[in-house]
Amino acid sequence: MFFFAKNQHDVCPNSKKAHKMFVKHYNIFLNVSSIWNFQSFCLFIFWHSRILYYFCDRIITFCHKIYKNMALIIPKHYQQRLLPETTEVAIKTIKDSFQKKLSAALHLRRVTAPLFVLAGTGINDDLNGTEHPVAFTIDAMGGKRAEVVHSLAKWKRIKLGAYGIAPGYGIYTDMNAIRTFEDLDNMHSLYVDQWDWEKVIRESERNLSTLKDTVRNIYRAIKETEQEVYEQFPHITPRLPKEITFVHSEDMQKQMPELTPQEREKEYAKKYGAIFVIGIGATLADGKPHDGRAPDYDDWVTETDAQHKGLNGDIIVWDDVLGIPFELSSMGIRVSPESLRRQLEIRGCTERKNLTFHKALLDGKLPYSIGGGIGQSRLCMYLLQKAHIGEVQASIWPEQQVEICKQHGILLM
Repeated sequence: MFFFAKNQHDVCPNSKKAHKMFVKHYNIFLNVSSIWNFQSFCLFIFWHSRILYYFCDRIITFCHKIYKNMALIIPKHYQQRLLPETTEVAIKTIKDSFQKKLSAALHLRRVTAPLFVLAGTGINDDLNGTEHPVAFTIDAMGGKRAEVVHSLAKWKRIKLGAYGIAPGYGIYTDMNAIRTFEDLDNMHSLYVDQWDWEKVIRESERNLSTLKDTVRNIYRAIKETEQEVYEQFPHITPRLPKEITFVHSEDMQKQMPELTPQEREKEYAKKYGAIFVIGIGATLADGKPHDGRAPDYDDWVTETDAQHKGLNGDIIVWDDVLGIPFELSSMGIRVSPESLRRQLEIRGCTERKNLTFHKALLDGKLPYSIGGGIGQSRLCMYLLQKAHIGEVQASIWPEQQVEICKQHGILLM
C-alpha cells in the first residue's frame, strides 16, 4: 500500500513489522466496512458503538504515526550525478577542501577527539535535552560507566581552557557519534560524523555581530567548496545563493503563526535558498520554542534587543532534490556563567550545577567561546546532490528501505 506526501514525493515505510501491522489492521477495517456502505458504517460507529469508534481511531492514529515517523522521500525521476566509485573520490575532495577552508576562515587547528567520555561528568551533550547516549561499563576501571558522545560542545570548551588558546583562535575535530534515537530516513542515520569546532572569544564579543560574522565565514567556505565540486564535476551545477539570509525565529513565528516551526523553515529556505535561523531554544510568543536545545552549551536566553533573545541558530539550505529545508549546521555563542544559571532554572535541572563541567564554568575556569558542528555526510550529500545520506555514508539501514531505494536508483552504501 502506498501514500503520497503533499510535496508529491512517495512516502514509504522503513519497517516490515510496521507494514505488516498496518496491513493487518487495514484489512480488518476493509472486511468490516464491506458489510455496510461507508456512510452507514460511520453512522453506526458514531451512534451505536463509542468503544468501536475509539478502537478504530486509535488504530488509524497509531499506524499514521508509524508511517509519518518512519518515512522515506523518493524524488521523482531521480538520477545519480556520480557513480558510487566516483562518489568516493568526490567525498574525499569535499572533506579535504572544506576543513582547510574552515580552519583558515575561523583560525582553527585540528585536535584529536574522543569517541566516548565518562558518565556523570556533564561533559557529554544531550542536544535537545532528552536524548540518551549509548553507554557501557569499563572493566579495567572498576565498572565505571562511559558514554559514546552525542557531540563535543562541552569537551571542546574544556580543551580550549586546557590548551590556553588565545581569543580569536580555536580548534576543530572529526567527531563521530552513535545516535540510536534518530529516525532512519533520507537525512538521518545511526552514525553521525561532523566537524566539531570551538573558538575562544572575549566577553565583549558575545553578541549578534560576532555570531553573524562567523556564520558568513562558514557559509563562504561552503560556497567555495561547492565551486570546487563544480570545477571537478561540471555536471553538478552550484545551487547556493550568493549570500545567506538571517532571520529570527521570533519574527518567523509572528509572520506565520499558523505554521509549525518546520513549515516556517520550509517557506523561508525555499524563498531565500540559504538561511540562518537565530534564537533556538527559548520560548516564543506562542509559548513554544522553535526547536529544542539543551540548557548547558548554546546561549538561547540572552536578550539581543527588546523583542529578541538568543545567540545561537541553524544554517539551513533549500534542497531541491528532496524538496525540503536541509540543515547543515547547528552553532552558537556558548553559555556564560549567568546564562547557564538562567537556562538551568528554566529547564528545571539546577542539579547539574554540581557536575564537573558545569561547576568549572560557573566558577569562571572556562573561556568564553563560540562553536558548533557541521555535518560531514550532510555536506557531501547536499553538494553532490544525493537523495539519501546512505549514498555518502556507510551505516545500517532497514532492509526494506534499502530495497525501496534500490528500486528507484538510490544505492545505499
